[in-house]
Formats: sequence, structure tokens, C-alpha cells
Amino acid sequence: MKLSSKAATILDQINTKTNLGDLRKIAKDIKTDHGLAMELWSTGKFLPRLLAILMMDHKQVSQDLVNTLDKDMHTHPFDERNQLMDWFMANQLTKNKKAVALIESWENSSSALQRRVYWYYQARLRWTGQTPPANTPELLAKIEAHIAKEEPEVQWAMNFTAGWIGVYEKQYRNRCVALGEKTGLYKGDKVSKGCTPDYLPEFITIESNKRNL
Repeated sequence: MKLSSKAATILDQINTKTNLGDLRKIAKDIKTDHGLAMELWSTGKFLPRLLAILMMDHKQVSQDLVNTLDKDMHTHPFDERNQLMDWFMANQLTKNKKAVALIESWENSSSALQRRVYWYYQARLRWTGQTPPANTPELLAKIEAHIAKEEPEVQWAMNFTAGWIGVYEKQYRNRCVALGEKTGLYKGDKVSKGCTPDYLPEFITIESNKRNL
């Protein structure tokens, strides 16, 4: 795609020192511009694609668009493609009921990134501290049955969901801790200062204590 002068001007503002806050400032000035967003996406570059997501029109999000973006994300390294999809979920997919309905249909998607969003969204419904949805028993049973053989990007989101269930729903806390002990996922992983480990026994203890739960 040949870039417009407006897209080229925006790209000139992005470099290796650009951070997420800088991208948000650019997007705030431009507001929603789906066409311009798709121009930036077409560059194939990580930071312009993060900016593009902020500028997309959530009313134009469809399964076909998601599939196209999903395929494009797979041209990026593992961590980048996960961040792109998580950013897309937070800034576009949660913005209207139609897009949320798409998320809820992805539990058994052939796309690992879309399955990741399904589980990450379930975690998001809980970490906000609101009343948890009534599907917790079903979710936990599925996590216990399938997490060990899931793709790494999906494993993390399933584990994250179990973590927040353990924090906010005390009746399932021991079960979630036991799940972490059984799988051993993320045990011993080093984390940055101030960050909570993903290993479920540690995650649940730390986050519960923070909230006096």
C-alpha cells in the first residue's frame, strides 16, 4: 500500500525511543481514523501497528478483519504478536457488544491468538473486582482438562484466569493453588521488581493479600 502524506508524517514521529504513552498521545490527537489506521498497519512494523490499533473504528471490527490481523500478527516474534493481540482486545474488542460476542465465540477457535483472547477476557472480567460471571465452575474444569496441552500463549491466559478466580472467589482458591502446583507453570520464573509472579500459588497469595481477601 502506498502511504499517504499523513501516514508518512506520522511514521516520521515513531522511532526506537517511542513508548506506548507517546503512541497514545498521537492517537488522541488524530482520534478514530480507520483508513489511516490500516495504512499504518500495512507497514508491517510493530510500533506503527500498535498505533493503528488505537485508531481503528471498533464499529468496523468483524471476524474477517480479525482473521486478517491475526494472520499479519504471526509475522512478528512471539512476544510482539501476543502484545498486538492483547492491545487489540483492550482497545477495540471490548468496546462494543458485537465485538465482545466475537470474543465469546473463540473458545475453540483454530487460532491460538483468538483462544488466548477468549481466556484473557475471562480473566479481565474478574481482575476488575466486579461480581464474577456465573461460569467459573465450567471454566475451571476446562482449564484443568486442557491447560497442559495448550499452546504457550493460550496457557498463559488460562493460567491468568485461574489466578484471578483464586483471588476473588475464595471457594475455588485451594483448587486454583492446587492446579498451579500440579502444572508447575511459571514456577521459579524471574519477574521484574514490583511485578507479581505468574506461578499460581504465589500469584494468588500476593494478589489476595494486596486486597485483604
